[in-house]
Amino acid sequence: MDCSNIKVLKICQYCKKEFIARKTTSKICSDNCAKRLYKQKQRDSEIAKAVLKIEIERRPLAYMKEDELRAIQAKENLILQEAAILLNESPLTLRRFEVLKKPETVRSNISCYI
Repeated sequence: MDCSNIKVLKICQYCKKEFIARKTTSKICSDNCAKRLYKQKQRDSEIAKAVLKIEIERRPLAYMKEDELRAIQAKENLILQEAAILLNESPLTLRRFEVLKKPETVRSNISCYI
């Protein structure tokens, strides 16, 4: 005996076939598709983690830890790379800004900016 008299025509998220759902929240046509979709989501999640790990290894300065960022923020004078990290700009862009005199910068003999 059915739990509900509702019959909704839906498309399975895994196999993309039409099925008649007994509940409005159903997304999968069968238990096999549900298991396969779960496994697929798990694989995709693991792949995304691996890709992120590789990206962090390639560009470590783009993904800094919070305590490293606070250490940079606490400094009175910053080098160009540190200023670039805080402003989320490339060092080259900051050099261009300096040439155009856009921000207030003070140049010292050790290339620090305040």
